[in-house]
Parts: sequence; structure tokens; C-alpha cells
Amino acid sequence: MGWTRRGRLIVPEGQAAWVGTHAALPSLLDVPDGHRVYFSSRDAENRSHIGYATVRRLTAGSPVTFAGTPVLSPGTLGAFDDAGVTMSCVVPHADRLFLFYTGWALGVRVPFYLHTGLAISDDGGDTFQRVSAAPLLDRVDVDPYLNASPWVLVDGGVWHMWYVSGTGWIETAAGPQHRYHLKYAQSADGLRWTRTGHVCLDYASADEYAFGRPCVVKDADRYRMWFCVRGERYRLGYAESADGLTWQRRDDLAGLTAPAEGWDAEMTAYPGVHDAGGRRALLYNGNGYGRTGIGLAEWHP
Repeated sequence: MGWTRRGRLIVPEGQAAWVGTHAALPSLLDVPDGHRVYFSSRDAENRSHIGYATVRRLTAGSPVTFAGTPVLSPGTLGAFDDAGVTMSCVVPHADRLFLFYTGWALGVRVPFYLHTGLAISDDGGDTFQRVSAAPLLDRVDVDPYLNASPWVLVDGGVWHMWYVSGTGWIETAAGPQHRYHLKYAQSADGLRWTRTGHVCLDYASADEYAFGRPCVVKDADRYRMWFCVRGERYRLGYAESADGLTWQRRDDLAGLTAPAEGWDAEMTAYPGVHDAGGRRALLYNGNGYGRTGIGLAEWHP
């Protein structure tokens, strides 16, 4: 039981003006002509933009068409996302697409601040408009440091969100080091969210200090979460839940370990699981936080 690697699906090589050094945090959407992969890419100033590429088939080597312009770029000077916007997930709902993303702002005593943003598309995902110039999720008492990287599911009229929340910064010889784990939020409309500080996944050891974007799938019998977590480097983890709130961590079932060499030997990160055509596919990043592109794997029970 586990994932079988199928190769790289997307490799960033300057195919469009917005496609720079990375193709990070993939989120997949089915479209009439194939599959649209939304991801983040960095420009010459190291600022991330969000755009998409369309693949005919979920197969390594399938033809890839890149959008000519990004769907979301950094915000205006001084905004919560003026240093970059990174992809998190795209959620279809009521003939609209909700794009949840992370906005980056640079700090002084700490390197950066992260907040959750939202943009909505009414044209099938070709363009998106921010719902506000302010964050969707700002800092509050239960999330006093940062919040980011949400994964959202709509089920039974309830919007469920699993997201990254900061627990603090620590001083190290290399400078301030962030610490963040995974929490849960809930909404009736995707716009106004209730946060109680409920922790879904916490650090399993003293070596762990950061979780990357989670991905949650609801099957008939349980919720399944794939995520990445880092000590020295990011690796994939896995957890299960009956209600989406209380999770049992089972990293031994994550199903994908780093190979001895290659584009994903140093890191496996930012999993995005998607069911299409009777297949369960995994899109993920390898070395360099997406610098080496987006890989594809297929689940075999």
C-alpha cells in the first residue's frame, strides 16, 4: 500500500513571464480539456505569484500549457501580501471558485509574517479577485503569530479548514526560527471563520518545528490527511480522523519516502491529493521547496 512515483508533471523553465524559479504548492482542478494545476512561482525579486498550467492527462510527459499571466500577484505596498502570494487550495462552490492562499509580508525582528487570504473567480478560474485587501484570517488571540496554508473542504453545508498556525519564534545561531503546527477552523459561508484554537496535529518530537500545507480527503469511512513536517528537512506525514477534529498520526502510512538520489531526494513536501477517473493521484514538490518542479504519484491500495 502506498504511492508509486510516475515522474515529474511540471518543471518550471520560464515557459511564461510569471514562471520563474519554482512551481510550488500544487492544487488540482478538473477542467473540460484536462486538469488545471494551480501553483506558485517566484520572480526575480523572489516574490511568489500564483498561476496555473493545464495538462491534458495526469501522466508524466503529458503536454502542458501555461497561462500567459498569473491569476494572483503580490498585493499593494504595505498590504499583508505585498511580499508574495503562495498557493494553498482551490475550492469549487456554487459556480464559483474560492482560491485560499498565503500572503507574505517581511518583518524586522522576525523574517516574515504570514496571513491567510481569499480570492474568488466567477469565470471558471481564468481570473480571480481578492475579497478584501485585508487578510481573511488575521492574527487573533488563538493565532497570535501567523496563520497560513489552509486546506478547505465543503461538506453538508459546512466549510472545514485545516491550517498552519504559529506557536512562536525561537532565537537560534542562524537567527529567529519559526514554529508552527496544524489547527482547525469552521465556517458557514467560506468568508467568516470561527477559530477556537483547536489543534489537529502537534509536534511529535523535539526535532520537529514546522508543518507545511496539509491536504485532507474525506472518504466513506474517515478523513485522511497528508501533510509535510520538518526537522532537518520536509518529509511527508499522514493522519486519520473519524470527525476531522481528532486525528491519529500514522506517518508510517504516508506512502512516499525520499529516494536515494534525484530531484526529490532531499525533500518531499506540499502534498495535494486528488481523485479523478477512478485514480487517486498525488502532486507534490521535491528539493528546494518547489524549485525542481511538481511530481506525480499514484495510489495503490
